[in-house]
Amino acid sequence: MAIDLTGGIDIQRELPFARRPDNPEMRDSVSFWTFDESGTVGLPRVGIEAVASNWEQHNVQVNVAFGDGRVYRLREDGASRPVEAADGRPTVLGAGPLAFTCVEPFDVWTMTFDGRAVATSSADLVAGRKDGPLVDLRFEVEAKMAVPPWVQGALQPEAGNQLKTSIVGDLMGGPRYEQLYRATGRVQVAGEEHSFTGSGLRIRRQGVRKLDGFWGHCWQSALFGSGRGFGYIAYPQRPDGEPAFNEGYLYLGDSAGDGDLIPATVVEAPWLSRLQPLGEDVSVVLQTAKGTERIEGETVVSTHDITDPSDVPPDMAKLLANWTFPALQQAGVRYRWNGEETIGMLERSIPKDQITR
Repeated sequence: MAIDLTGGIDIQRELPFARRPDNPEMRDSVSFWTFDESGTVGLPRVGIEAVASNWEQHNVQVNVAFGDGRVYRLREDGASRPVEAADGRPTVLGAGPLAFTCVEPFDVWTMTFDGRAVATSSADLVAGRKDGPLVDLRFEVEAKMAVPPWVQGALQPEAGNQLKTSIVGDLMGGPRYEQLYRATGRVQVAGEEHSFTGSGLRIRRQGVRKLDGFWGHCWQSALFGSGRGFGYIAYPQRPDGEPAFNEGYLYLGDSAGDGDLIPATVVEAPWLSRLQPLGEDVSVVLQTAKGTERIEGETVVSTHDITDPSDVPPDMAKLLANWTFPALQQAGVRYRWNGEETIGMLERSIPKDQITR
């Protein structure tokens, strides 16, 4: 039985906007999380955020992290690239040194980077130190989709309702889906070259995103060698007592099931409570209609964003109203599930006043 890697989603949603949207708050976004299967190197979120109000410049985020604690990162606005490929189709979302290309919708995407990044470390980032020398960095990744896309809100009725009627929809940023993939790639930095095979997660989002009122989250996903996988996004208990978003899935592969995502919710999540560079237990327990599954996890590459409010430009601070940047971790995790092992992603955040160092 062939796996439907489109999930029934219109192929046009894979393509970047061909021109600037009329709504100045509308944004177009692609991001990849890619990991070497050995855990030597990971790219725990590389992404572009293209906002209509600043269409000539798109925001670029790059994280490249190594198991020995080295991190290379970039946060800047880059000149937007033409969206048209050689055949005239709008298949490229690019800015400055970074580009994502939809080679074949829901099948193959590529990511390339050729520029410079700040050399730092997991330990320095935990301490809030982001400065370092600029070094040459190049990488390329080919992503081959392997699991049907997960559309947020499509698997649990309550989660879907929250996206439509609560602040959660604003936080998600409009229609959004993510998809696990097999990866081949190469990273060149500091006079070294690392070619790898592994796996990762691709996120596609187009919509208006508002982060005012955000109170933290936990997000994990991974693809195993057998074809099995899992993913979820959960928010901690809301300050106002309203139900918090909690939706995920298990995927057993075509040979072990019917090729569909199995709805799941999180019953034990590794909420962020302290800042640790590497080696932290981030195991998770997911519940489905058939029972619970525990997936063990330990961080092997890691980055953190600890933002001082005084570093936020005044124009951005005004837009954020009463919201402040939480402590954020973006990491690669060695997961173990029923005898299988792989490297997958983790992102989590929490207000800084709730962190125990």
